[in-house]
Amino acid sequence: MRRLITAVALCAVFCGSASYAQQKGRYDGDVKTILAYDKMYQVPSHPIVFVGSSSIRKWDDLQEVFGSYKVINRGIGGAVIDDISYYADQLIFHYQPRQIVLYVGDNDVPRAEETVDTIVNKTVALYRQIRAKLPNVPLVYIGIKPSPSREKHREKIEAVNKALQQFFAGQPNTQFVDVYPLMLAKDGSFRRELFQPDMTHMVPQGYHIWEKALNRYLVKPE
Repeated sequence: MRRLITAVALCAVFCGSASYAQQKGRYDGDVKTILAYDKMYQVPSHPIVFVGSSSIRKWDDLQEVFGSYKVINRGIGGAVIDDISYYADQLIFHYQPRQIVLYVGDNDVPRAEETVDTIVNKTVALYRQIRAKLPNVPLVYIGIKPSPSREKHREKIEAVNKALQQFFAGQPNTQFVDVYPLMLAKDGSFRRELFQPDMTHMVPQGYHIWEKALNRYLVKPE
């Protein structure tokens, strides 16, 4: 099973060039803004880089919550897995991170063309891309959250999370943090009170759950 995932993931890296081409330049403006910010404000050396889609981007008090860990927020709203892969040099490798916290796949879920297998394989391909340059840096992958706006895709989300949890369990210096069950009600229903009116982005109570789940896995600076 692991060999199959690896083979398909490698294919996704090379065969996905057409997908990358479609994404090329989509977030150039956002990335330029981030790089301009870096010139204006001193970025900690070897920080923990939080990277991914809007659930990272909108974590407004991230640096305050994890202040002692020297973290930076490099999320991009609306990003899919291909976007983070395309901008990995600017969003991840540029900072020589001490640790990486990754949240991707959420925006891929509602796309009809993205199956469980393609989401899993693209995530694994991104992981391989990171490991090719940063083989020993601790990495935390946050499982896809149960957004009420995605409730009709519940089985898809659960299948992706299960497959990725199994994959990451076999990888060194890698931790899968499963926030999905932590954000459900006791009866298994989606908790709308954890989300903004769009039922996709979280309110502070939702982020507090993430904070508690992640805190034990973050690496403090020496």
